[in-house]
Amino acid sequence: MICTSIQHKTYDEILALLDDPWIEMAEIRLDRCDLSDEEIEDLFANTDTPLIATCRISEVGEKKAERLLGLAVRAGARFADLEVEADAGFSKRFRSMCEECGTEIIRSFHDYSGTPDLEYLQQLRDRCYRYGADIAKIVVTAHSAADAARVMDLYGDCNNLVAFAMGEAGRATRIECLKRGAPFSYASLSDAEATAPGQIDYITMHREVYGDWRGFFRNSLQMPASKSFAQRAIIAAALADGRSHLRGYSPCADSESALAVARALGAKVRLDGSTLTIDGISGAHTSLETLHTGESGLLTRLMIPLMATINDCPVTITGEKTLTRRPLKGVSDIMASFGVIVRESTVPIRVEGRIIPGVAEISGKDGSQLISGLLGALPLFDKPSTLIITDPKSIPYMFITCDVLKHFGIKISSEMEGDEKMIEEQDWSGCTGVTFKIRGGQKYKAADFDIEGDWSSAAPFLVAGALYGKAEVSGLDTSSLQADLSIADILVEAGAVVSEMDGAVCVSRAPLEAISVDLNNAPDIFPIVSVLAAFCEGESVISGVGRLVGKESNRAEAILEMLSALGVQASVAGDDLHIVGETLTSRLLNGRLLHGGAFTSRADHRMAMALKIASLGASEPITIDDTACVAKSFPAFWEMFD
Repeated sequence: MICTSIQHKTYDEILALLDDPWIEMAEIRLDRCDLSDEEIEDLFANTDTPLIATCRISEVGEKKAERLLGLAVRAGARFADLEVEADAGFSKRFRSMCEECGTEIIRSFHDYSGTPDLEYLQQLRDRCYRYGADIAKIVVTAHSAADAARVMDLYGDCNNLVAFAMGEAGRATRIECLKRGAPFSYASLSDAEATAPGQIDYITMHREVYGDWRGFFRNSLQMPASKSFAQRAIIAAALADGRSHLRGYSPCADSESALAVARALGAKVRLDGSTLTIDGISGAHTSLETLHTGESGLLTRLMIPLMATINDCPVTITGEKTLTRRPLKGVSDIMASFGVIVRESTVPIRVEGRIIPGVAEISGKDGSQLISGLLGALPLFDKPSTLIITDPKSIPYMFITCDVLKHFGIKISSEMEGDEKMIEEQDWSGCTGVTFKIRGGQKYKAADFDIEGDWSSAAPFLVAGALYGKAEVSGLDTSSLQADLSIADILVEAGAVVSEMDGAVCVSRAPLEAISVDLNNAPDIFPIVSVLAAFCEGESVISGVGRLVGKESNRAEAILEMLSALGVQASVAGDDLHIVGETLTSRLLNGRLLHGGAFTSRADHRMAMALKIASLGASEPITIDDTACVAKSFPAFWEMFD
């Protein structure tokens, strides 16, 4: 990225500059800008542009430098720069403050007279890291091409390094360092406002780095309804006694299939704008011989236990498209423990028998969807039941089910078991077991329910903003139970700027680093996180590969095939996907943008959307064989993207 150095400007002038889309990152020279304490705090607290707080001791003295840097760091500065020569006491306090506030530390060395030998430069670089640097900055003065080349020799396996040379002889190193993997380089506002000799103005540098490449900048993107919430609420309303209103509905293939199922059960459904009105069947039983669940794996698994509860005869559940190829792993064994026979492992399947309530210990390793179906069915029996879930996966979706059921009068208590990390950090990945206690004799009651916006649909746009520019997405609940809300945390870990303003989630580009994330509970965002990792410097590790086999495609295989065709080094080891990434600027300057060409989505909506986001970072157009598959969850995706 290009960091523009700003000096000798007022607060209002700085704010105006930060609105310039050509300024993607900025260094605020607190030693050279006359800003009040309140202005510093406001500046670093309320901007989406990644900012570096710099205050040179040589210009203002140690006491003032520490005070001004402290104001910026505590207000939320993304980076703070302190000379490596700073007093040991100051260095220690600075490091402690930055770690407490989550600010990345830049320890810098400057030589305005010349370029030391390589061994000394290496010692200086290592000293920066030893003194707490997240990023080491080495800037010296080059008097010859040999001096400039010596500075570039500092690179190699070192990623978190910004090293270049001042002076005309070192001018080219300000861009060359980006080719070598520097997370950012420095530019001036203009030749007259350069903070060091040989600095390139930001518009010239932008053209030299990006050329004709255009980023991704989108505002006011309204997300569709979460089909996870919509499908659960539709079925609950269909079973209820009375008239329910589901607000915020937007159609997609899976949710429309849920409405078709509701009608098949006998419920009356009407859509008025974005509000569904559903008159439920009030606990009545059905006698259906067949039930069609479209292409929805969730709907199928919700209905298997319910049909073994309210249907008075054996029923064949049918589906279409990719669902007919997706194995319903674990369904037969789990339902057998409740006295129900499920014949075949892919739809069409035949469900025979009636659930026998009671205590059952079942494995959650194949996902949460059938468990959600049991949670919806067991309260309808006179006797209580207990579900003991071992090796749980997709845990948030179980609690989405409980949350929706609670709105419709069904109460279920739960206890979670886990390690210390789960207890202290509320981290789902630390959960080792869940017990649900379900009181019998309950009835569904009509309710008015607001359907949340969908984080799964938002994820591709948020990643596009982090990789290529900026995205502002509306209609999301930042306190949601949706597992794919974790995309926000993943983007923060990668280094993107994530904020919430006026009900919208905003993500902006920033220097991105390799990530290590567990997606066992959020497999739907695996494809788009893989694309994100391709642009994060270093080797990223994404856990949860085993959860991908039974999706709309074999996503583990599909993602590896996609990354290979894009020219990204990736491999699977056990349950982990390893991806070697490279920053966008490095890819641009080294001619290593992603490969274009013809790709298959494998009729998988998540793969199609991930490929579209990848295409923005490709050297040639990417064509996708099946784009209509996004209608399963997000029919308006292509229109919104364009």
